[in-house]
Amino acid sequence: KIKEAAVIGVSHPKWSERPLACVVLVEGETLTKQEVLDHIKPSLAKWQIPDDVVFIPEVPKTSVGKFSKKTLREQFADYVLPEGN
Repeated sequence: KIKEAAVIGVSHPKWSERPLACVVLVEGETLTKQEVLDHIKPSLAKWQIPDDVVFIPEVPKTSVGKFSKKTLREQFADYVLPEGN
């Protein structure tokens, strides 16, 4: 169901930064944020679990095809995490 995913740090008032999962779904598939989190929770320590999940059309890539986390961080520079995180 997930084609690609990248996790970046976004600004957090208490912890400086917290993880945000950026997910690209396979065309025609659907998932909720909670389904994504439920899938990854068993594999991660509590502090590693992303505070939120955003669905994006594609993960930006560098000229050699690697994920451009720099571009993602720029795209989500003003992102505000949901309350309670």
